[in-house]
Amino acid sequence: MEEAEMLELYEVDYWDLVRFSSTNDSTSPPEKLESMTRTIMETLGPKGPGLLAVTGVPNASKLRKELLPLARKLALLNHEDRKRILKEHNLGSDVPLKNPDRGVSSFAMKLNYVKAPGTAESKPSPTEDNQLSSEEDHPGVDRITRDHHDEEFKNLGNTFKELGFCMMELGLSLARMCDRAIGGQELERSLLESCTAKGRLIHYHSALDGLLLKEAERRNRTTKRQANSTRDHTWSMRNGKTPSAASKLYESSARDRLCGIHFNLWQQWHYDYGIFTVLTAPLFVLPSHSPATQTKYPFLVSSDVEWSPPSGHTYLQIYDPNIKDVLMVKVSPESFVIQVGESADIISKGKLRSTLHSVCRPAALENLSRETFVVFLQPAWSKTFCVSDYPQKDIFLNGQVLMPSDEEAHLGQDKYKLSQEIQKVVPPLSSRLKDGMTFAEFSRETTKQYYGGAGLQSNK
Repeated sequence: MEEAEMLELYEVDYWDLVRFSSTNDSTSPPEKLESMTRTIMETLGPKGPGLLAVTGVPNASKLRKELLPLARKLALLNHEDRKRILKEHNLGSDVPLKNPDRGVSSFAMKLNYVKAPGTAESKPSPTEDNQLSSEEDHPGVDRITRDHHDEEFKNLGNTFKELGFCMMELGLSLARMCDRAIGGQELERSLLESCTAKGRLIHYHSALDGLLLKEAERRNRTTKRQANSTRDHTWSMRNGKTPSAASKLYESSARDRLCGIHFNLWQQWHYDYGIFTVLTAPLFVLPSHSPATQTKYPFLVSSDVEWSPPSGHTYLQIYDPNIKDVLMVKVSPESFVIQVGESADIISKGKLRSTLHSVCRPAALENLSRETFVVFLQPAWSKTFCVSDYPQKDIFLNGQVLMPSDEEAHLGQDKYKLSQEIQKVVPPLSSRLKDGMTFAEFSRETTKQYYGGAGLQSNK
């Protein structure tokens, strides 16, 4: 996919977005406001790509550089240290972090719309009720290593919240602009009624990361096996019995043996089902130490170096149904990307178009990792969707627009094959959305159809 055509996003200046989205602003030239609103709606509408960039956000560069490198460091920590740090900063995870074969590590927190960072009421809740162990539960943790980690991650929670609240405000400002063009205030109201958004710090693993995690898991199993062997031997000597056979070693699951379009993707093709998704421009990291050194001293990943893609793209790619092809998204490092989710598509009655997207791997740089921070803005779980005014053709085309007709086969075998492959993993909106559904019901049905019992995307 690295040969895909580049998509340079329409850029909105932060101060223009804030000023023009304000209902109290009377100083802005009406011609500029009208022009900007029209361009935004064209960009996010049915004929546009469904995403744009916001530039010039105050303090964004500093916060991004502080937060994003922590994603890989968290992912490669030993499990007990990571649990302790996540608990101290009120973070959770929605991926199985004990699985050494995972391709992504995600660290998440709920963010409240009303309160600002630093107030007693603003303390967000973890995204899931996973019971994280306290420091006292692990008295054997090495003091020097623990102090090193505490210093390295001391600002994790505060930086997460500060950047998260900034990105939430971008989404709210854009919602106001879109509401003004559509009529009413339903997008902004839907966001505020939800009370919270979900922030997620994401590390996309390199091949080296996989080796490091598997080596750490192997050492951990060896240590446990030795401890269990000693304990079982003592038990059998005392009781005159033979201990049971050891459990089988972990084997890679079927999802790690996928072929076709699954093989070269960090993240599979999908639509986000919220209102807006706000993303930082990603940070790419190449290791500055040999694999042997990193395996022995994993905390040295702090010396890894940032890498800039020669073409400047993000490895975020979208499928544009208007041209029936994949476009690679290109943005400046200091900008934020805002893309449309399916809820905004439904609420706006098709005036905004949700973005079908994935994240591809750089084929020639297998040891490159990707770090990003994402905030998902969604309606309240009780929000009811009315689809009577939603264009019926769009309900059926969303997710099916990819299937070329016989007349379109001349577009090329690669495009035809790609469309068919994406169709296999992207369930159409018509199969997930019913009139009168709440957002909770819609998200549950969407998750069910995307992810089968094995945790793989499926249209079953």
